[in-house]
Amino acid sequence: MLPAPTSRLRFREMTLADLDAMAALLGDPEAMAALLGDPEAMAFYPAPKTREQAAAWIAWNEDNYARYGFGLWIIETLDGEFVGDCGLTWQQVNGVSSLEVGYHVTIAHQGRGFATEAAAACRDFARDHAGASELVAIINPDNIASQRIAENIGLRRVEDDRGSDGSIRWVFSARL
Repeated sequence: MLPAPTSRLRFREMTLADLDAMAALLGDPEAMAALLGDPEAMAFYPAPKTREQAAAWIAWNEDNYARYGFGLWIIETLDGEFVGDCGLTWQQVNGVSSLEVGYHVTIAHQGRGFATEAAAACRDFARDHAGASELVAIINPDNIASQRIAENIGLRRVEDDRGSDGSIRWVFSARL
């Protein structure tokens, strides 16, 4: 099952056929810095990813689909143009397993509301089909754009979390 299409986007499961697009998105330091709102983004996110790491990212999402019925999905325009990925994954927040909405959008598609539109559809999917009562977004404190997306879909900053590398991450959350 997938989130419902929006007025401009559709969702589909990620496959190895998406390796070129995902490797370009996850392997571009400029794209990751822009996505994370920080020119030193590599200090806050395990990126840029190699082609092999992008393939592992796809395999991780395929495993999530099989195990949970959701993961990060490819987001495309209704015409089939690659926009990025967005979806739901289980993450640890202060030692508790929490359902997170995550999103990555290509530089060419940033600033046009695509991430907010996709994240809102994933929020609704989490509520209606994943049986979730709460949704979180884990965001670097310097990533203003991602914070705005989380707030636009109804999440509010509730606590801090320490990443595996010791960095502080802000946790945004909402009851569904």
